[in-house]
Amino acid sequence: MEHLNIYKTIGIIGGMGPAATCDLMKKIIRHTNSPDDQHHLHICVDSNTNIPDRTAAIIHHGKSPVPELVKSAIRLQSLGADILVMPCNTAHYFYQDIVSYLDVPLIHMPDETSAYLKKNQITRVGVLATDGTIQSKVYDKSLKQYAIEPVYPTDKHQEIVMSLIYDYVKKGIVSKEDLPDKEIRDILADLRNQGAQKIILACTELPIAFKSLGISQNQIDPTDILAQAAIQYAGAQIIMNAVG
Repeated sequence: MEHLNIYKTIGIIGGMGPAATCDLMKKIIRHTNSPDDQHHLHICVDSNTNIPDRTAAIIHHGKSPVPELVKSAIRLQSLGADILVMPCNTAHYFYQDIVSYLDVPLIHMPDETSAYLKKNQITRVGVLATDGTIQSKVYDKSLKQYAIEPVYPTDKHQEIVMSLIYDYVKKGIVSKEDLPDKEIRDILADLRNQGAQKIILACTELPIAFKSLGISQNQIDPTDILAQAAIQYAGAQIIMNAVG
């Protein structure tokens, strides 16, 4: 008997960067409770590398990413996407500019992450993110809804975080021996000393680096939370203990 997929189709607005896009797709697949190919979710991906850098747009008045983000979203809608996701935390600064053009929901990754933290009774959290995410207060606004206090790296430590994102992961340098292991662990220790109960990896490149470094304790992965939210929105069952 031919299987008729009853689930909603997920559309991924990708390319920010390509590795982070693949990371989200892998996590959707790993978290989906399916006995075979046919019961997995239908996923449409637009890895649109024409989308301008979000941090450059926010801080340095660079080219706006909104037109390309909207193009991707509409393209995915035309392919049959019922739900959209965007594996870039910084891009959520432009969330309202995007959704006004859409006919389907766009899941808000920082909001989903903040709701998850509230559910797990976290009240103070460290945030590792791009300069654009930090300066635009993308996570501050989401966390404030749940009375969660954010803690950020020092200026010197933030330079290391930005380097990890742009000089390593976005350039495809992800081998453990090539990454600034000690520096990252020092940053995490400093955030914990400031009272952070958990650390949000609030840039989609960071889970890739942290996996390579073997750092998992007390980390919150918004990409993983987004994957699970997308599966729920699509109407499928989640494997809660899947390794993302």
